[in-house]
Amino acid sequence: MRRRIVAGNWKMNTTFHEAMELVEGLKSVLTEEVVGETGVIITPPSLYLSDVVESLVDNAFIAVAAQNCHEEENGAYTGEVSAPMLASLDIDAIIIGHSERRQYFGETNEACNAKISQALNNELAAIYCVGETLEERQSGKFMEVILAQCIAGLEGFISEDMDNIILAYEPIWAIGTGETASPEQAQDVHAGIRGWLSERFDTETADNVTILYGGSCKPGNAPELFAKADIDGGLIGGASLNVADFTAIIEARTKA
Repeated sequence: MRRRIVAGNWKMNTTFHEAMELVEGLKSVLTEEVVGETGVIITPPSLYLSDVVESLVDNAFIAVAAQNCHEEENGAYTGEVSAPMLASLDIDAIIIGHSERRQYFGETNEACNAKISQALNNELAAIYCVGETLEERQSGKFMEVILAQCIAGLEGFISEDMDNIILAYEPIWAIGTGETASPEQAQDVHAGIRGWLSERFDTETADNVTILYGGSCKPGNAPELFAKADIDGGLIGGASLNVADFTAIIEARTKA
């Protein structure tokens, strides 16, 4: 049975004190009743990861992920952070291939493939993001784009690896724009990805892979999105910076 997950991507937001206040706020409200069987992940800026992990050491409900890692294990890459470094902080996962990494930093599918390998080699889960631009959506070829990202990003991995790879569908045209893919549009893409996974691996693997929706998921639309058969949760941006909003989205996943 696949996992239901709500992950909060804080991006380049919060000062240190704001980040720690947000963690304390989440700790106070994310009880067993609220969380249920939903896996909750937060991804603070890398600068704060050690302190956030320490703050959550006795908390059973919140996992911690990084927003990115480098393709190499170590080397002369000033300012970069490697997967072994992140693993040494006792975090749980790494977001890889977010649309903003692709758009602003030129991250390729091949680079994402190397980063996924780094995550798995260091016993960290990978949250691999795929999605189309508005132009690609309007062209009608969006599934080709999304599946090409899946094919290249997951090249070389076997069924057992998929136990530690979470996919996230991000319609780029719906991130930070106020636009949202309809639940039907999102479901169609999630089902298409799962169908490809069945062909690439097998039906059992496809049924067990968690696929998150990552396009402006908010308290108002989360229940309808999470009611769809192939949408297993959300990769949440701005709403994850607000305790009440993030909690409401988690509750929607728990109750769906």
